[in-house]
Amino acid sequence: MLLTLTLIVIALVVLALAGYLIAIAAALARARRNVAQLAGGLEAIAAQVTPLGDRLQPINAALDELLAALGIVDRHLLGVARILRG
Repeated sequence: MLLTLTLIVIALVVLALAGYLIAIAAALARARRNVAQLAGGLEAIAAQVTPLGDRLQPINAALDELLAALGIVDRHLLGVARILRG
């Protein structure tokens, strides 16, 4: 009787572990598909932004000049604000 009960408990534990392992394997398969889709999307984005590399340098240079000019305007406006406050 005790041997039979022990074998039944062992069988239930093995079945439970097998069920969890199958669920984990299915989750990993879904994760693999999602990661593959993500990698494909990132490769597409990389291909689309590659032409921007040559154009960003002049844009950044122009923005640096604009920043310097806006700094001068800011200092002038601060001077005007001091004068208007008295």
